[in-house]
Amino acid sequence: MITETQLLDVLSGVIDPEIGRNLVELNMIRDLKVSEDNVVSFTIALTIPGCPLKNQIENDARAAVMSLKGVKDAQITMGAMSAEERQAVFGKTTPDLPKLNQFNKIGKVVAVMSGKGGVGKSSITALLASQLACQGKKVGVLDADITGPSIPKLFGLKSGGLRGSEQGILPEITANGVRVISANLLVPSEEVAIIWRGPMIASAIKQFWNDVLWGTLDVLLVDLPPGTSDAALTVMQTLPVNGVVMVSTPQQLAGLVVRKADSMLKQLGIPVIGVVENMSYYPCDQNHGVRHEIFGPSHVDELAEAIGTTRMLRLPLDPQVTLLGDAGKIEEYTSPDLEKLAALLN
Repeated sequence: MITETQLLDVLSGVIDPEIGRNLVELNMIRDLKVSEDNVVSFTIALTIPGCPLKNQIENDARAAVMSLKGVKDAQITMGAMSAEERQAVFGKTTPDLPKLNQFNKIGKVVAVMSGKGGVGKSSITALLASQLACQGKKVGVLDADITGPSIPKLFGLKSGGLRGSEQGILPEITANGVRVISANLLVPSEEVAIIWRGPMIASAIKQFWNDVLWGTLDVLLVDLPPGTSDAALTVMQTLPVNGVVMVSTPQQLAGLVVRKADSMLKQLGIPVIGVVENMSYYPCDQNHGVRHEIFGPSHVDELAEAIGTTRMLRLPLDPQVTLLGDAGKIEEYTSPDLEKLAALLN
């Protein structure tokens, strides 16, 4: 007969990777039961309901229980600690995140920012990553848009595919070798909503930086959500950001919001590498290459001057970007403009 003592003994070997202590010590194992036919059931009370590493914790706990001779199955329910229990845990210890400096060697960290949504920032991030990879560079993408991630979709990466290791979380790898971490790779399906408040979003971004085994990268691109609040501030204050690529569209409203984002960067002392005006025009091949400015005249020159940079780029409105992005094949997109885009980082 399998005893509770045996189960707690093997579960004491399962470590919460965020805190660095075992599940039994942290009182995370609840309602432990063994049925007559040796099916083990219990609840794991996570420190936060949406812990990004909950799949790893659940898998490690299941493997530990199944290692006991005679156990036929392990039925695990994921729960969460109360505010008082969580305070008791963190009152005794400071979370000890894995130290990956000896494994991660990242040459440059570049954030892609817009301030405003709907300007194609994620597409620009994906295209930039693809072009740099085609040039032989080792590239990673950290999707900091936690509640509205679109990077996995663009690259055709499936949800729930992340795996853990003794060194840290292993990023997904695209067809061209781009390493990607995103909240949408943690959930069981891409339609699942991530309903988190600011502190949890900030915690996830820090874990994506501290706990992921990025390895050696020439460039890590960080895809930021719109705005200048929690997520953007966490990235700028936590990661060693070398510079920012600003993305806008011809509308003056988009330019206004970009200038707000630039104001934030100036307060934090982070430089703008360049400005990309996306969907700037539509090139009509049937009309001798005439450029139709569908969203109005370009304002990239005055926007770049206002921000204080001389590096700028106008990208066309190209339906192929949408078609390939929707199909998860963004890396198949080719255009002479991509070399100009990558040149902003040189």
